[in-house]
Amino acid sequence: MNNRIFKNSLNFFVYIIIGVVLYFIISHFITTVKVEGNSMYPNLVNKERVILFPQAKVKRNSVIVFDAHGEDPKAVNNDDYVKRVIGMPGDHISFKNHQLYINGEDVKQNYISKSQQQQGSEYSNDNGHLKDWNIATLSETKWEYNKNATVVPKGEYFVMGDNRAISNDSRYWGFVKQDKILGVAHTLPWSTNKTARHNINDLA
Repeated sequence: MNNRIFKNSLNFFVYIIIGVVLYFIISHFITTVKVEGNSMYPNLVNKERVILFPQAKVKRNSVIVFDAHGEDPKAVNNDDYVKRVIGMPGDHISFKNHQLYINGEDVKQNYISKSQQQQGSEYSNDNGHLKDWNIATLSETKWEYNKNATVVPKGEYFVMGDNRAISNDSRYWGFVKQDKILGVAHTLPWSTNKTARHNINDLA
């Protein structure tokens, strides 16, 4: 009788220990965050919850969550942005005649509409006119930080929202530092459609 009680108690504590270990492992490698706003529409929508992988490698087209405080001059503490990585360290980024270019090569962006790729990817200058751009012109005319940049610096990234026309992103304030990135985002299997899952999960 005592042996059975001891074994049952031991099994119970083993399960607790396993559960605690699994919790710490999962919370370290995977967490969830809520999207705020529609700057990633139509692939992510306001209030949608995504899985965040803090240890995942950041690649071109990865959708990342990052601490925007200190990157965007208007961001305050606990302002986390969700954007897509467009430019990797060392890249030349430009937008001309309604086409995005990386290192002189035109970029296919099948994850957003033609309108988002073209009109949406322009930016307004202080007079309200729409203009083409490259990193040099952005850094000179728009950015408070990263002045005189011509390429994406080492350890930093150029990001844009999928909903370009309303997205507050690297076009307006500059690069995202590696140590500001909280993780790579993936959609939950039940929270979106197949196309959006592909555009967020598979392109990373």
